Order: sequence, then C-alpha cells, then structure tokens
Amino acid sequence: MNLSKQIKRLREAAGFSQEELAEKIYVSRQTISNWENERSYPDIHNLLLLSVLFDVTLDELVKGDVETMKKLIGNDEMNKYSWIMVGTIGAAAVAFGPAWKILGNKGLWIPFILWLICMWAAFKIEKIKKDNDVKTYKEIVAYMEGEDVSKIRKERSFKKDILIKTLTVSLFTIVVVAIVLLSLWFSGML
Repeated sequence: MNLSKQIKRLREAAGFSQEELAEKIYVSRQTISNWENERSYPDIHNLLLLSVLFDVTLDELVKGDVETMKKLIGNDEMNKYSWIMVGTIGAAAVAFGPAWKILGNKGLWIPFILWLICMWAAFKIEKIKKDNDVKTYKEIVAYMEGEDVSKIRKERSFKKDILIKTLTVSLFTIVVVAIVLLSLWFSGML
C-alpha cells in the first residue's frame, strides 16, 4: 500500500523522528513503525490528524489505497471460505445420521472431518479480516465517500462483536442440530 510510504516520506520531509510524530498525534512510536512497515493501518482519526499535521488532504494521504481497501472489503477469498464453511457444516449435519447408521461409530468420523474443515474455513476468514484490518478500511472508505462513519465505528465494539458472534453461532448450532435430528429420523435411528 502507498500509505506506509506516504507517512514515512511526509514524516521525514517535516523533519520528525518516529518518536516525535508519535507524540504529536498521541500514539506510540511502535504504532508509527507499524504503519510505516505495513503491519497495521491507521484508523480514520489518526489519518485525519496526519493530514492536518502534514498539511495534505486525506485524499493525497491515502491516494491509491482507497481502491485497494474497497477490494479487500469485498474480498472474494473471504466469500470462498464462507461458502466452504457453510457447505461443510451443512454436509456434516446431513451426513451424521446416514454415516452413523451405515458405518456405526466409525461413521461419525465423516461429519467430524467435515466440521474440522468448516472450522478451518472460519479461522481463515477471521485471519483475512484481521490481517487486512477490514473494519478500519470500512471506516476510511465510508469517510472518503461522505457516508456516516459513526455507524461503522459502532461495529468495532468488542462486546457487540462477541454478542453478535455468539448469537450467530447459537442460531447456526440450533439449525445444524435440527438437520442432524432430521438426518437421524430419515435414516431410521430415531
């Protein structure tokens, strides 16, 4: 991304060390280092502070990065893993009854392996989201397009995030259990 190079170039042109820049925008020196080395991306507040400090527009600061951010938000790879996750857990639920009836206890390995694939896909999705800082990108893109950033910022709430994930997993579990029970019923085991 271009922003890392932009921050470093503008910082050096202004004659600031990483420590001095960090003090001016109220972050740690390590944070500045992470931005310059593409290990993390500044949130919208820090981008605004940087643009004011360096006397450049936000557009000039993140030039080229906004299109990349839009692509990462709609990441095809995340969609692929989402389909893998949903498909394998659905297949595991449907296969549970017949696999158990036909192969006995050894047949339970089939839905278990499918469940493991589902979990692998879920972890891949979370890793992509974390590595690409998708929530921060959504805020920046919303700001650049004149949308309400506060709505997107509310999504960053850790408690809300945990609650939504817990409810989603709970609902998904209920659906899977219902499918497993139907699978057992159709295979004559209930």
